[in-house]
Amino acid sequence: MTERIIELAEEPARLSVRNRCLVIARADDPETTVPLGEVAVLVLANPCVLLTQPVLSGLAAAGGIAVICDAKRMPAAMLLPLEAHFTQGERFALQAQASLPVRKRLWQSLVRAKIEAQARVLSNLRGHDAGLAELLPKVRPGDPANVEAEASRCYWPALFTDARFRRSRYGGNENILLNYGYAVLRAIIARAVCAAGLHPSLGLHHHNRYDAFRLVDDLIEPFRPIVDRATATYCDRHGRAAPLDKGAKAALIGPLMGRFKVRRQHRSLFDIAHRTAASLAAVFAGKRRTLLLPEL
Repeated sequence: MTERIIELAEEPARLSVRNRCLVIARADDPETTVPLGEVAVLVLANPCVLLTQPVLSGLAAAGGIAVICDAKRMPAAMLLPLEAHFTQGERFALQAQASLPVRKRLWQSLVRAKIEAQARVLSNLRGHDAGLAELLPKVRPGDPANVEAEASRCYWPALFTDARFRRSRYGGNENILLNYGYAVLRAIIARAVCAAGLHPSLGLHHHNRYDAFRLVDDLIEPFRPIVDRATATYCDRHGRAAPLDKGAKAALIGPLMGRFKVRRQHRSLFDIAHRTAASLAAVFAGKRRTLLLPEL
């Protein structure tokens, strides 16, 4: 089945549902119809998008995610399906009962996978890994030494070839592009978490009381370098002050729609995310010990 990311940003549109399909109507264009089951992420960015209630309920029933943007056209909220797995209640209970040693071991594997992915991005784009590979043996269960942060201090200046660069959610230039790419990626991971019957608020490591997607923010870490690479490549071509326009969004979303080689098979990012979330559910159920974290 084709899984799509649909963004409505450039012009007003009216959305409705007909015959289990999302119908997109624009003023000067023919209607576009997409089966609801193929819509993985729907990004509503234009302030003049109108939609009927069945659009949201139908999208949720099909397992899709809606991302709502603010006045600056940056993602501000997500709509997730309440029931996405037939044993959801049982899995919630197992997830909540996971012991601290198990959660620490899982976080260790996520941090290692993230640093490994960051090292590969640097090696590919800049010809060196900024010493990240040397940090991997230092990552212990729960990452008490915060090696993740130490790696970030080496990674970001090397990625953007600027010793003064700092990653900030509220920063400008490259940070704006990163924020957008991460928001779409976060929706993909959230969809996988819900499909696996897990609760997005019950995290392994992240514990901000105001974060409703703590588990999503745990599992997203090894996938972030996909967006990092796309952002760095786009800025190399168009400059560090490149605006978040239609071209930039296409460059950021494009890699998320690609296929990645996993164990001699090419799989979509959606499939890989589902497999990772399903492996976590299996760990909580005592059916496996490690996460499935493929090299992307």
